[in-house]
Amino acid sequence: MKTEAAATTQTIPWIVLLLGLGSYTSGGVSAVNMSIPNTLLRGTVGGEAVLSVCYNSFSLDLPVIKWQLKREKSITVVQSIGTDIIGTLRPEYRDRILVFENGTLLLHNLRLSDNGTYDVEISITDDTFTGEGSITLTVDESISRPFIHMETTSVLELSENVVLNCSHDNGTKTAYRWFKGGKLLSNKTRFVLSPDQKFLTIMRVLMADDDIYICMVENPVGNMTSLPIKLTVYRRSSLYIILSTGGIFLLITLVTICACWTPNKKKRHHHPAGNPVYRYNDYSDCLRITHTDDLLPKRTERNGINAVTSLYVLQQKEPSLDDSSSNNSIGSPESDNPPCYTSSPKLNDCLTPARSSIRST
Repeated sequence: MKTEAAATTQTIPWIVLLLGLGSYTSGGVSAVNMSIPNTLLRGTVGGEAVLSVCYNSFSLDLPVIKWQLKREKSITVVQSIGTDIIGTLRPEYRDRILVFENGTLLLHNLRLSDNGTYDVEISITDDTFTGEGSITLTVDESISRPFIHMETTSVLELSENVVLNCSHDNGTKTAYRWFKGGKLLSNKTRFVLSPDQKFLTIMRVLMADDDIYICMVENPVGNMTSLPIKLTVYRRSSLYIILSTGGIFLLITLVTICACWTPNKKKRHHHPAGNPVYRYNDYSDCLRITHTDDLLPKRTERNGINAVTSLYVLQQKEPSLDDSSSNNSIGSPESDNPPCYTSSPKLNDCLTPARSSIRST
């Protein structure tokens, strides 16, 4: 009997302990069990983001929910009891905040400043420990349709550099990819991408580079593709290659020499043999003939036939009434001079007949 009593005495404390644990468990949990389905969210400027959380508690009291945005000094986004917001919201969050009963936070009209890590705390009065968690939100701007810019779409082969620039108006955290004929391009010997891959440079263009090029821009919230652009490459002719390698300088030199060179033309006067030689002064410098009618022979018509009048007119002295004066004139010095022919009074100053070196005997 004593042995049975001692065994019963040792069993009672364990029973009491188990009953106490059961009653503690049935009365409620000691901590708020909170779960977060997604710890990383991506949002778009102007869109919305749902920071979803979920908690379990046996308490009938409303939870106290607090959301904070991590900065050098944390910023309180919202604090509420259940769905009722406590206090006044910051100006940048007014009319953009909504809190659900399970602690989920909804942000409307996202801004780039909303980017960051959000800490959440859910506490209940009857619970010993609060539930805690974090969600990271990234906010980016949607990409507008990109376009390819280049100075010209037609080039000659063996051109030194052709640069293609992929541009777009909107978009953040962008990355670029280039396609040639539908195939992805990478840094090669002649295809050089800039560090941000926004520029594609084709070194020393070949005929094989005649193709269609496309640029794709992407960021965490989407991607956009540019319209295709055609690069046309023309083949250089053999003559062009020769000229471009130095022959053009020779051609320019020859053209310049030919343009500046003029032949030296000298007038030569020929005197027919047997005719008396007259000494003429060069009247080309002292006299400019302005009237060609004085020198050119005139045509007249006689019985329908053109006749050329004489260019020079023989000037003779009028016959004298005194026969003696005419006879004396034969031996005078003036008879040594040949007759004077004149076409115009203007030539008398420059045209002077020389005295004959042969005297009559």
